[in-house]
Amino acid sequence: MGLYVVATPIGHLGDVTLRALMTLANVERIACEDTRVSGGMLSKYGIKKPLIAYHDHNADHAGGSILRAIQDGQAVALISDAGMPLISDPGFGLVNACLKAGYPVTVIPGANAALTALAGSGLPTDRFHFCGFLPPKSVARRKALTSMLEIPGTLIFYEAPQRLAETLADMASVFGDDRAAAVARELTKLFEEQRRGTLGELAEHYATHDVKGEIVILVAPRTDSAEASTADIDALLAEALRTQTLRDAVAAVSDLTGVKKNEVYARALKLAEKDN
Repeated sequence: MGLYVVATPIGHLGDVTLRALMTLANVERIACEDTRVSGGMLSKYGIKKPLIAYHDHNADHAGGSILRAIQDGQAVALISDAGMPLISDPGFGLVNACLKAGYPVTVIPGANAALTALAGSGLPTDRFHFCGFLPPKSVARRKALTSMLEIPGTLIFYEAPQRLAETLADMASVFGDDRAAAVARELTKLFEEQRRGTLGELAEHYATHDVKGEIVILVAPRTDSAEASTADIDALLAEALRTQTLRDAVAAVSDLTGVKKNEVYARALKLAEKDN
């Protein structure tokens, strides 16, 4: 009885764990995002179980059915289309509901795209922040990126292939062209690619190269976490000046970074000179 959160491969079928296979073979039913995708994957391991579609659009209804099954003494596994459930995938509400109801929740660890990309990125791994998917529109995306300027550690993002080039361009604008970064694509699959460089270099490359598949973007931490860099201040000013007066923008950036107002004002004047 209970809910089993089971990680599945992100690409290579050999990356499933023995414990995951044993769990999936012994539960009464399996909840998954897409029954066609999961059904095909499970059939390759010789596993046939009743499947329940559980995704963002039916979470309330399907979640209720799963809770009733567990209440009746059944063991239910939760899987996503690939990787660890709940990580930019459905499942948080179900896990939370099970815990509140007093039902046991067991996690069966395994493959994860974010950690796989981080380990091979060549960027610092001692501290990192998983940011998930950014907003699809540039204005909202730049605003979200600006809020992350002060986060220490390597930043990890998921992104759709059709938005990769414009997202990298926004990152270069907000974080600075020279910030070290990496793009990981199709991890563990036949056409796996891990490209490293600065945000400026990566933005330029993918502006002329179409890509397919699952994308992970990694951005190195600031080289000096104690003090805002000139690039950080310029990025914050550029964003603030979109919606605020010069005076208000300078005050806001000064409050956010701790840099004196007269220094921020001087940067604002230099930005204005570049635009003229």
